[in-house]
Amino acid sequence: MLKKYLKFNLLFALIFVLQLVAEFQQNATLTYFIKPCIVISLMLMLYRSTKLNGRFHKRLFTGLFFCLLGDVLLMLVWQNPGYFMYGLVSFLLGHIFYIRAFYLDFRSAQELDKKGARLAIVLCAAFGIAFYFYLRPHLNDMKLPVMIYTFVICLMMMMATFRNQRVNALSFNLIFLGAFFFLASDATLAYNKFVKGFDFAGVLIMATYMIAQYLITMGGVERKLLKKD
Repeated sequence: MLKKYLKFNLLFALIFVLQLVAEFQQNATLTYFIKPCIVISLMLMLYRSTKLNGRFHKRLFTGLFFCLLGDVLLMLVWQNPGYFMYGLVSFLLGHIFYIRAFYLDFRSAQELDKKGARLAIVLCAAFGIAFYFYLRPHLNDMKLPVMIYTFVICLMMMMATFRNQRVNALSFNLIFLGAFFFLASDATLAYNKFVKGFDFAGVLIMATYMIAQYLITMGGVERKLLKKD
């Protein structure tokens, strides 16, 4: 896959490095320029590779759009603290569209891998409940929004797992890992914002976020349904 999409991978690697430099140096000017390029480049890649044929790719593309909106809003929080909530809602909508895309693959053969599905439900539910109650004492008036967001991001992780045996292995692995990195990125962001800030948190959050979006998008590009829905 690295050779197949060499030009795009080189472009995304440049965006990746520049964004981390911007975070490390806290360079606002560079951030304003490069951060939107993360998702814009992925949207263009998805469109160019798939022409958005079918509901799966349309939903994935819409999810990317809402993530782009969330990126911009969170980038401007310093101007208006209320943008954090709007950004949270935008990412929530992005996750919902990812869930709806993944659900199409699950629905194509719901009878498959029931043991794996049950395990995914248990693990994701356990993590979501434990992490939320860990955060809860620090959330103040954000308890309900964070509870909803935690539920949705864990549901996305579950739905990514539910694609097992329904799509080709490459697509499954890419999207599964992408969902995991998204979960890690959001968990790190929540810890840094609500519990305790730590050095270079922005670098870690953005690195895991960019990896997540790249893997999910490329998993969508490489998707081959094993049984038609």
